[in-house]
Amino acid sequence: MVMKASLQLRIGTQLTMTPQLQQAIALLQLSTLDLRQEIQQALDANPMLEQEDEFGEQAVSETPEAEWSESIPNELSVDCDWSDTYQDMGSSAGSSEGPDFERQAAGQSLHGHLLWQLAMTDFSLREHAIAESLIDALDANGYLTQPLNDIREGLKAQGLDGLSQREVENTLLRLQQFEPTGVFARDLRECLMLQLATLPEDTPLLMPAKRLVRQFLEALGKDDMRLLKRRLSLNEEQLDDVIRLIRSLDPRPGSAYGVTDDSYITPDLVVRHDNEGWHLELNPEALPRLRIQPDYASLIKRADKSQDNQFLKEHLQEARWLIKSLSSRNDTLLRVGREIIARQIGFLEHGEEAMKPLILADIAEAVEMHESTISRVTTQKYIHTPRGVFELKYFFSSQVSGQDGGDSHSSTAIRARLKKLIQEEPPGKPLSDSRLVTLLEEGGINVARRTVAKYRESMGIPSSSERRRLR
Repeated sequence: MVMKASLQLRIGTQLTMTPQLQQAIALLQLSTLDLRQEIQQALDANPMLEQEDEFGEQAVSETPEAEWSESIPNELSVDCDWSDTYQDMGSSAGSSEGPDFERQAAGQSLHGHLLWQLAMTDFSLREHAIAESLIDALDANGYLTQPLNDIREGLKAQGLDGLSQREVENTLLRLQQFEPTGVFARDLRECLMLQLATLPEDTPLLMPAKRLVRQFLEALGKDDMRLLKRRLSLNEEQLDDVIRLIRSLDPRPGSAYGVTDDSYITPDLVVRHDNEGWHLELNPEALPRLRIQPDYASLIKRADKSQDNQFLKEHLQEARWLIKSLSSRNDTLLRVGREIIARQIGFLEHGEEAMKPLILADIAEAVEMHESTISRVTTQKYIHTPRGVFELKYFFSSQVSGQDGGDSHSSTAIRARLKKLIQEEPPGKPLSDSRLVTLLEEGGINVARRTVAKYRESMGIPSSSERRRLR
């Protein structure tokens, strides 16, 4: 058989990210602690960089060496869609791996990690509301323990009219593609099947492994090897390989995620109040200020083509790009932070009960950036306020409509109101969930009883009967 060579023309569009833009976006995603480590590595590796004595905002100084370096734009945009930053998982160009979700989620809770992925996914506002409720219903292991019908009824009570069971199920199917693989399963069988479904089709003994999980998981739990060999038509060695494959899966995919250790938090932003109002600034204690090393920079003036001079030129350009990327990160952080604070002045002045509903799309539209950029900026970035230190994500919450289509309320404000009502209840007569619903309605907040129960449980507050016994 003779193979003939042929030429094929394929036309397509693809955005090529420059290394400099990739660096800028990567720096935007890092927490202050991780960014300090990144800066220290750059200082150790690049002789053209040095740290100034004081900390503070990065700036690109006008240095004489600019005439020997490549042109760096005045505005370095870090605003792009998720698909701009990473190639599709099936792409043959560049790395074949998709986004490193575990690296991005380091230090996050499972809830925060899933919300981060949700912000990166193309969901409609209606689907987004459903997805948030499904995320709230997960347990610590990543399982969906609450019946879908209960979630649907709760969403309908919050004003999501005409919601069908099919819509909830379709949204759940999309969420089951999130990382960690196996999350949003309703039982162990579904969790393992979700993980097996992601394996390559040529994985040895994949089909019998799927059949075992789907039909004979109870027999595996009872260690009934005779039944498994007979029903799966496998010999002992093959069955051992199948069981080894299944045991390589994670039956508790959400358990690896924990809560960020607040003892290592350094606020990126500081909000203060004076006679002129509220002001948001970068925390001068957060990051070191970098500059070009002047002695080495002066050596480049020779402008010869020696190997040493070329080495310095390359490192000079890298140093200037890093300084510019840090400056761009700070500018973006300030823009987003100021817009968030402008919308949550009520919280700063009156506390959680005055928190306004806010979603990523609101800020994205106001600052003219992608929602994915807003998600990057608000992940693991903290702000120091007179009321404490909060992650920027804290200021985002879903909305619940008031009575007769009145003002909407944020879920954070509702939780705060519930907590206050319970704290003020008569010691010998705790308020039932039904009574709490009535009191909230009198304040213009119309929510279902099961929503009240969900919010109460999320705050670790026992039921009225349990509170009565404790007192």
